[in-house]
Formats: sequence, structure tokens, C-alpha cells
Amino acid sequence: MAKIAPNPLVLVDGSSYLYRAFHAFPPLNNSQGEPTGAMFGVLNMLKSLISQVQPSHIAVVFDAKGKTFRDELFEQYKSHRPPMPDDLRRQIEPLHHIIRSLGIPLLSIEGVEADDVIGTLAVQASSQGKKVLISTGDKDMAQLVDDNIMLINTMNNTLLDRQGVIEKYGIPPELIIDYLALMGDSSDNIPGIAGVGEKTALGLLQGIGSMAEVYANLDKVADLPIRGAKKLGEKLLAAKADAELSYVLATIKTDVKLEVAPEDLVIGSADNDELATLFGRYEFKRWLNEVLTSDSPLTQATSQPVKVNPYQASPAASTTEHAVKNMVKIDRTLYETVTTPAQLQDWIAKIQRAKLVALDTETDSLNAMMADLVGISFGLENGEACYIPLAHVHQTTQDGEARKADESAQADLFAEPEASAQTHWRLLPQQLNKTDCLAQLKAVLEDADIRKIGQNLKYDLTIFANHGIQVQGVAFDTMLESYVLNSTGRHNMDELAERYLGHQTISFESLAGKGKNQLTFDKIPLAQAAEYAAEDADVTMKLHQTLWPELEKTPSLKVLFNDIELPLVPVLSRIERNGVLIDAQALKIQSREFAVRLTELEAKAYEIAGESFNLASPKQLQEILFNKLNLPVLQKTPKGEPSTKEEVLEELAFEHELPKLLVEHRGLAKLKSTYTDKLPQMINPYTGRVHTSYHQAVTATGRLSSTDPNLQNIPIRNEEGRRIRQAFIARDGYKIIAADYSQIELRIMAHLSGDKGLTDAFIERRDIHRSTASEIFGIPLEEVTGEQRRSAKAINFGLIYGMSSFGLSRQLGISRLEAKKYMDLYFQRYPNVQTFMHDIQEKAKAQGFVETLFGRRLYLPDIKSANAARRKGAERVAINAPMQGTAADIIKRAMIDIDHAIAGDEDILMIMQVHDELVFEVRSEKAEFFSRLIKQKMESAALLAVPLIVDVGVGANWDEAH
Repeated sequence: MAKIAPNPLVLVDGSSYLYRAFHAFPPLNNSQGEPTGAMFGVLNMLKSLISQVQPSHIAVVFDAKGKTFRDELFEQYKSHRPPMPDDLRRQIEPLHHIIRSLGIPLLSIEGVEADDVIGTLAVQASSQGKKVLISTGDKDMAQLVDDNIMLINTMNNTLLDRQGVIEKYGIPPELIIDYLALMGDSSDNIPGIAGVGEKTALGLLQGIGSMAEVYANLDKVADLPIRGAKKLGEKLLAAKADAELSYVLATIKTDVKLEVAPEDLVIGSADNDELATLFGRYEFKRWLNEVLTSDSPLTQATSQPVKVNPYQASPAASTTEHAVKNMVKIDRTLYETVTTPAQLQDWIAKIQRAKLVALDTETDSLNAMMADLVGISFGLENGEACYIPLAHVHQTTQDGEARKADESAQADLFAEPEASAQTHWRLLPQQLNKTDCLAQLKAVLEDADIRKIGQNLKYDLTIFANHGIQVQGVAFDTMLESYVLNSTGRHNMDELAERYLGHQTISFESLAGKGKNQLTFDKIPLAQAAEYAAEDADVTMKLHQTLWPELEKTPSLKVLFNDIELPLVPVLSRIERNGVLIDAQALKIQSREFAVRLTELEAKAYEIAGESFNLASPKQLQEILFNKLNLPVLQKTPKGEPSTKEEVLEELAFEHELPKLLVEHRGLAKLKSTYTDKLPQMINPYTGRVHTSYHQAVTATGRLSSTDPNLQNIPIRNEEGRRIRQAFIARDGYKIIAADYSQIELRIMAHLSGDKGLTDAFIERRDIHRSTASEIFGIPLEEVTGEQRRSAKAINFGLIYGMSSFGLSRQLGISRLEAKKYMDLYFQRYPNVQTFMHDIQEKAKAQGFVETLFGRRLYLPDIKSANAARRKGAERVAINAPMQGTAADIIKRAMIDIDHAIAGDEDILMIMQVHDELVFEVRSEKAEFFSRLIKQKMESAALLAVPLIVDVGVGANWDEAH
């Protein structure tokens, strides 16, 4: 396996970094509205790379302004690329300034591309026997790889040496230019040979040799095992001029005249005064703090390996006023590994005396319903922390001798732990009896007077509940504290610690390795495991000590945390543990039917296209749809290639049958792989039920999301989705109750806008879409047609999502002028709705966020963006977020109220929450009673100016109850 050589010359493709950061990283702005996301992303990537490789020589190379020699050779070279977005252009000069101020050599040479400068320096260094590491995501660079030069892609942490190129592309580095010349490169507009794709180019090169050898042996092409080989020779001959031009365009120059040599590219000293000014202006607070404490924020080596992926770091620290810096000192000498009864009693006494204790569990699985408890850690306010190991094992040989872990292999970034058939895992002797220990801890864990704090406590509550312990006294959850402060960031402990405490936690991968050979926590050496676990509890406490004072500054956020988010934690834990019963046989039958239909769709697609192709391959779809069928290119990918994503295919489906088949095929394939195939495999062997996992701190609006399985995406309006819902069943003697809020976001719009016409329609319980149609078209309710009601429904729901007249025209299949007329009539009838939409956008621009009815904030960093598309997107979100977020808050309040009302009742289980719907499993004879209870609790979860209405259904399965 490829490894990075010690202290190589590092050449960074700055232009590649820049575009990848801009398109992949969330768009950020400082408080002045200046874009900063690309800068943040590039600097993060540089930090990660430098920390990992620790080079003495490096250069970041950018494309220079103006044309290059390739533009003179071929006028259309890169001509299809759209102009650089203004928000990206504005970041280039300050980014260059920052990189130079860091002491990192930066090169930008006119007349050539960054690739040519990198190629020249790499070849020069290689010829001197120097090892070179090129950091890029550009496949063209593979042509430079030799015994001394390798590539690193920091997005997926992969290295490519010569063997790696062969494994990845099927050809050695010296044939990469030929490969690109034959098939062309759409991202650079290199023409290649029409009709020659990746497989054909590969077949030619593997079957004959270089492009020159191919043209010298055209008579051999017809005998190659390539589709269309008989006519391929003629095609190659006719396009020889294009191939030769493409070869020149694809060749990276390695003889650029430069004023610097590889040995000149030394990392210099950082200009901290200049960096302080720049980091302060662009609000990179973490790096500003490091500069002010006399550390070099990017180029200083760290004591631990840093992950290469730059997007592990959350941008929240540079986007919100709540991003604070409380530099803490972690004193691991205060950590204790509890292995004796006396130590356990001592810690139980400490916990009983404490006003607040941090709590964390370590397990052997992320699946809380399948995980075994391996150990428990506690942390106190004074920095003391402990780890209580309960189920650690050690590896022994057949004769019983302990095998020492190879710590150096675990520390190797690219090494994989070896497994041995001659070893066994046995419990470590130096740990407490698990049953006795949990029995003694049960009293403090179930003591409501001992306040507990955790990071994602829902997981820990489930683990303890599975061991017969009902944790009481849940007081804080740092993940939720961060989420309530700013829902748009990330909220895992590692990132929170770095963002708010300036502390880099011990990473799990540094102890356990990664990939298929990653160790479970019970197999990590105890000394390392104890330090890692105790640190988790200690950091959790310190995060709370930093985050809670910030929450207290905004009373509405503190109320949101105390009244909604925290009380929901045990509710979600119970719902997850309840699980749902699945009819596995029904799903297997449906899977077989899906398979037959998918085969039929594939055959029909091949017939229409005139050839077989991979329906899941974007490359092949691009070839069929846009080159062969000449369908219009509606959108492009960030790399400039024609997009084949769902919404594009849906629009193309109006013009051609093939995209319509592809949409159906994708939908069925997704349902099959995600639900009908997967759900039966997810049935818990101990409970016989499927247990999803709900996430509170993911969506920006406050809505819950679910995974493993994701219950949010099962269609309800088509037959296939309804059949999947029919497989969600109740056990014998029970029924399913489904309770769904009716048009809740429209009702919230009526409340927030105070529009009399809209409010009256809901108060009088009129059909809101028919009522809107009556108002818009100026006709009596009874004369409204189905088509008019459909148009009104599109307007009602479209407006709360900020739909434009163009979007409405596409949805209804009418002219833009007619759609605008409908919207104008709507606002004439409901004027306060338009006033609300205008006012909320202005408020968002003024304060940078919008709020729900219950004070939840959604930050909108793009609301002042100079990029019109991003700014308009943020304006649309500003309209919808208060409604969607308020709806999320309301159903959470309802869940808490219902959970309290049914506590301890064995005749009812809350089993699912999906968008605006709650699902229950109830004893059949009590279905009517619980239906009334659920309806009453949900409808009283909030007091609005219009009534909340809940539709309740009862059935043998979820679909029947809906």
C-alpha cells in the first residue's frame, strides 16, 4: 500500500483546492457580507495536509489571469466553462495574501496553467531523486506519477503511486495522456474522438498500446473485444487530427521557465501581525486566537495526525456571534481508571456529592439496540474524570500468553491491523464485575437529584435502558446546546471541542484504526481506552461550561432548550426502543416484483437508446441523452459536465420517453434497495422489530431526521410507497393509529401573517385550496373546478417555499405571464401574506437570522451575498423556515405531552414520527380512546390564531391507518 515518503516536496494545486472548496464547502460570509467559504476551505485543506505531511518545502500554485498557450492552439479550450462566480473571484486576492503571510510560497505564472508549473517543478525534483507529493483532485496529474512522484487527493485521503494509477485507471502513468486524448475531457473541452468513451479508450490502449501505436495498427482495431470495433478504425482515422490536437492539449508541460527551483520552496516565517488583521477581518476566530497566542495557525506541526478531509471542521465558528473561544487546559493526570471495588465506591461518593456530573458510555457498536456496554465514564466540574471498564478483552495466543498490541501499526495512517487465526479474545482480569458494578451505579444513575450532562445523551439512555437502568436527572446535552445556539453547524464532540475549547480530542481512529479492520472499543488496550473515554466525559463538562452561558444570554433559546429539545431526548429514546413490526414476507414479494419491473424498464431503455448501457452511470447517461439523442443540457455539474440528476430527468421527461423511464427506474431502484430489500435485514433478532434512529441535531429547521432506516422518504402518493407502508403492521390484538397535522404550515402562515382572508378560511373550516381558488378566480366556492383547486393548491404551498412565477408556471404547465397573474391575484386577496414575506426577508437581512414561533433561530449567512442565486435562495429560506421550524417545534411539543400522558401504559406505544405525523401501536379495544387522546394532545400543542386540525386514522397497518 502506498505511503507518504518522509519530508517530500509538496506541490498543491491551489486552483483545484479553490473550486473544490467553493462548491463543496457551505457558503459562508462575514458580518460585512463578504464571502469567506472558499478561503476557509482552502486554508483548512492546507492545515490538514501540512499537519499530516510536515514538509519543509512546499508551494501552492494557482492559475494566472489571462489566456494560455492552449487557448492559442484551440480556441474552444475551456470555452464552455461559465465565468467565475463573483463570490469566488472576490476571495482570490485575500486568499493569496493570507497564504503568503503564512510564509508559504505561492506561484502563479502567466501563459501556462497551474498544472504546467507543478509538472515542471515535480519533474525537476524527481530528476534529482527528491520525493514529490502533488495534492490535487485532477486526474490529468496522473501522467506525472513516477517512482518519485505521487498524488494525494485530500477529499478522500487516497494516495496514487505508479501501481495505484494502474489499479485506478487500468493503464500506467505514461498512457494517461493517450487516454485523455482518445476520450477527450469535457471539463476542459478537450474534443477527443467523438463516440470514444472511457471503456473504448481503455480497450484500445490495453489491446494495442499507445495512441501512436493504435494509429500505426488500425487494421488490428476490428479484432479487439470492444463494442463497435468493426467501424472503430474508420472513426479513429477520420478523427486523427482531433486526437493529435487533444494529445497536445492534455499534455502537462514540464519545461516551463521558472525563476525558482524546488530547493527554493521553503516554508518561511509567518507574519502574525498581518495574519491577525486578515483573520480578524474575515472572522476566522479560531485562527485569530492562535495568532494572538503566538502560534502559527496553519504551518505549525501538531502532536497528533490530522485528518486530511478539510470538511470535518465546522464553519460555524466563523459564521455566528455564538462561536466563542474558551481556551481550556485538559489535565489528563486527573483521570482515573476504576478497576477495584474501593475505587468504585470512592467515585460513587464523589458523584453523590457533585451538583453536576458528565456521563458517557463506551460500547462495541453505534447501533444502540445491538450494542454491548463496554465501559462508563464520569466527569466532574473540577476536571476530574474516570473510566470504569466493564467488558474489555485482550488477545491471547493458543497457549494463553497475552499478545502485545502493535502500537506503531495502529499509528500508521495507511496501515491495517493484521488478524490471526491463532488468537482468541478473553476478558481482561483487571476490571470490575459488570453485573455488580451496574447494580451499584443504578442508584446514582436513577437519582433525579444528581444532574447529568452528556453529548448525545439519547444514545446513553438507550444503552442503560437495555441494561435495566432508567437514567433520571438528565439536565443538559452539549450536542443540543450547540444545536440550539446555531442549528446550521455540526455538533459532534470532536468539532465542538476544537471550535469552542481550542482542544483537539483523541480520535477514535487513532486508537482503533479504520476500515474493515477497525477494532471495536472492547479490543482497544485499556490504558488508551481509559484516557479516551475519560477525556470524553471531561470535554463534555467543559463544553457545557462554555456553551450554557452563551445560551443564557438569549432567554428564548434557553426556553427552547429546556422546554422542547431536552425533554424530547428520553421520548425519542423510548420511540427507538419501541420499534415497529415489519411484514418481511410482504416486502420480499414486493422486492421480487420490483426486480421484474426494473428489468422491463432496462430493456425498454435499451430499445429506445438503440444500445445497452448502465442506467446508473452518469457518464453513460450523458453520452446517450446529450450526445446521441441530442436532448438539451439543462444544468451542469461543478465540473462543467451535463447534469443527469433527478430534477433534470424529470424536466426532460416532458420531451422524451427515455428520461421518463429513467426517473421511474431510479425511483423503483431506490425503494427496492432502501426499503423492500433492506428492511427485512434490519429486523432486530432480539426484539423482532425494526428500530430507526432519530436525530435532533441535523436539520437546520428543527425537524427530526431518521436513519437506519430512514422513515422520512417512503412515498405516500404512489402505489409502491403505499405497499411499503402496508408492511408496517401491528402485533396480534393491536392496531396502528396514524395522526397527521392537516396543512400545518399554511395554518402557521395564517397565524404569522395575520391575514384576515386566510385566517377566516381556516377558522370557518373551509377547504383552503377551494377557498383560495374562489378568491383568485372570483367565483363561488361551489363553482370551483378540480383544475382550479389544483392551481390554488400549487400557489398555497408554493408561496410558503418562496416559489417564483417561473417555478409556478413550470409546475402548472402554464405561461410565466399567466402564473404571475395568479400570484398577483393571490396577493390582492391575501395582502398580509405578501407583507409578511417582505418583512421577514428584511428582518433576516437586518439580523442575519429568522425565528420560529418558539424562538428557534435559523442563521442565513447568504442573505447578504453578492451572488444573486445564493441571496435569492436565502430569501426563500427566510420565508419558509419560520413555518417549517414552527411546525417542527409543535410536533415535538405534542410528542412530549403524549409521552407524559401515556407513561407506563402498556396498551399503547409511540413507534414513529414522520414529518407532521405520529404513529402508534395500540390495543385494539382501546383504539377509539387513544385516538381521541392523541388528537386532543396534538391539537393543543400550540395556541394559534387558527385551529390546529389533526386527522387520525386506525388500521391493521400504517397505510390503512393513514
